[in-house]
Amino acid sequence: MVDLAGWLASLDAVVELIAGRFGRIEPRRWAGAYLRGLLAGLERKNGWTLAEHAGAVSPDGMQRLLRTAEWDVDGVRDDLRGYVLDELGDPDGVFIVDETGFVKKGVRSAGVQRQYTGTTGKIDNCQLGVFLAYAGPRGRALIDRELYLPRSWTDDRQRCGAAGVPDEVGFATKPEQALAMLARAHTAGVLSGWVTADEHYGQNRAFRGWLADRAVPFVLATRSDDVLTCPHGRRHQAKTLAALVGPDGWERRSAGAGAHGERLYDWTVLALDTAGLPAGWGHWLLVRRQITPAPGKEPELAFYRCAGPANTPVPELIRVAGARWAIEECFQTAKNEAGLDHYQVRSWRAWYAHITLAMLAAAYLAVTRAQQAKKGDPQPAATTTATT
Repeated sequence: MVDLAGWLASLDAVVELIAGRFGRIEPRRWAGAYLRGLLAGLERKNGWTLAEHAGAVSPDGMQRLLRTAEWDVDGVRDDLRGYVLDELGDPDGVFIVDETGFVKKGVRSAGVQRQYTGTTGKIDNCQLGVFLAYAGPRGRALIDRELYLPRSWTDDRQRCGAAGVPDEVGFATKPEQALAMLARAHTAGVLSGWVTADEHYGQNRAFRGWLADRAVPFVLATRSDDVLTCPHGRRHQAKTLAALVGPDGWERRSAGAGAHGERLYDWTVLALDTAGLPAGWGHWLLVRRQITPAPGKEPELAFYRCAGPANTPVPELIRVAGARWAIEECFQTAKNEAGLDHYQVRSWRAWYAHITLAMLAAAYLAVTRAQQAKKGDPQPAATTTATT
C-alpha cells in the first residue's frame, strides 16, 4: 500500500531542513510550493505550470523566488549535500564529476552559446552545467553544480552584467569548476571515498594533483594516447602498454549491473610510477576491453588512470570505474522527474536557484526510494504528488 501521507511528511521535513536559509516566510513558502510542483506529474515544470499547481493566479511568485527573493541559494546547496550524505552515505560511496547540457534558444541566457553537449551528441545552442554527484549502494543524487561560462561570455562584461553574472565571476575551465565543488565537500569534511570522472578531467594534471595532495583516491578515464611513466622510468602511451599484455593477463569481471544485466568486460592493470603521490599509494593504468567486438573490428578499449592505497584490490578499481554511469542516471532522473531542464529563466542567479531546488527534489526521490526499498514498501513515482 502506498504511504502517501508518509511521503508528504518526509517532503515537509526536507522543506523544514532548508527553512533557515530564508529570512522571510513568503519565499520559504514559495520554495515549498516549487518543490512540490517539481515532484508533481506535470508535463512541463516552468513558472506558469508550477504556479497553477500551487493555486496561484500568476507565475509572479515563482519567478520572484528564482530571480530576486532573498534566500541563501548556496546555503540550500550545502543543506542538499548534507541531506544526501546523511541519508545515502556509505563507506563504498563514490563522488562523480560530469557535465550535462541544457538546449536553449536565443543568446541572452547566461552562458549560452553553440557548443558540444552530450545531451544531444552534437554542437547545439545550449548552456552547460558541471555537476558533482554522490553514488552509494543505497542510491545516488546530484549534490553540487556550476554553470559553465565560455570565454565569449567572460570576455564581454556588458553581456555578463545583463544576465546578472557577478563582476567577480571570471572564466573557469570545467576541471576548475569541478575542483571548486570538490573543495567545498573537502572543506565540509565529507569528501571521503573515491572520485571518478571522464577523460576531460582525467587528462587534467591540476585536477589529479589536487586529489593526490589531499589523499583522495581516484579512478579517472584517460585517452589511449596519454603518455604514462612506468616504474622503471620509461614513458609509453596507454595503448602501447595495453598491447604488451598477453592473453593470460586479462580477467573477466562485471563493471556493475546495467539496464540489460551485468556489464561484463575483460580488464587488466599495469603499475605506473608513484612519484608525487602520498606515501603508501599505488598508481595504475586500468584497461577495459570489449568482449564481443563488431564484425571485422578490434575490441574497443577504455583506459583509466588510478591512484590510491597500494593494497587496493583490482576489483575495487573496477567497481569505481563502473560507478561513473550513476551520474547519467542522476541526470535522467532529475530531468525526467524533477524538472531539472524545464526552466525558462535567463539570469545567472535564477539558473542556480532553479537547478538547486530541482536537485533537492531529485534527492528527495532518491532518499525516499532508498528508505522504501529498505522497508520493502512500494517506491514513489513523481506523479504521486500531482494532486497534493
